[in-house]
Amino acid sequence: MDRSYEARRFCDSDAVEVSDLIARTLRTVSIRDYSSEYVENIVKMFEPQKIIDRASWTHFYVICDQGKIVGCCAIGPYYDKKDESSFFNVFVLPEYQGKGVGGKIIQTLESDEFFLRAKRVEVPSSITAVEFYKKFGYKYKEGGDVLDQDLLFHLEKFR
Repeated sequence: MDRSYEARRFCDSDAVEVSDLIARTLRTVSIRDYSSEYVENIVKMFEPQKIIDRASWTHFYVICDQGKIVGCCAIGPYYDKKDESSFFNVFVLPEYQGKGVGGKIIQTLESDEFFLRAKRVEVPSSITAVEFYKKFGYKYKEGGDVLDQDLLFHLEKFR
């Protein structure tokens, strides 16, 4: 990692900043692989209240650089299973991509109790993020690199 980033649990007061971070990342980075209509539909899924709701059933983290939120991520149960978990909401501000924030995110998620108790962890990945996850040992679920109906790939790691 190029610098030291702080990971902490999400607070409801972070919701607007996290929502803005996600919208900016989608509109700047994901737009390379998806239509603007698709991106705007996803942006609506990350309005502040929806993030607060998501944080109520996941372990939601923010990654900070000197107090500024530069990334976010969440991990939670995979369909209420005790031995399977899933990553959610992994985003890094465009200007921080490639600077170690993603590594801090994976380190944070893989240290969480939802990861540690799981035999398998699934990652619904955008087209844009597949290579990132593969660098950390995640592989296509059931060996298939097929987009689902939401235009996401499914990767997994067994422990």
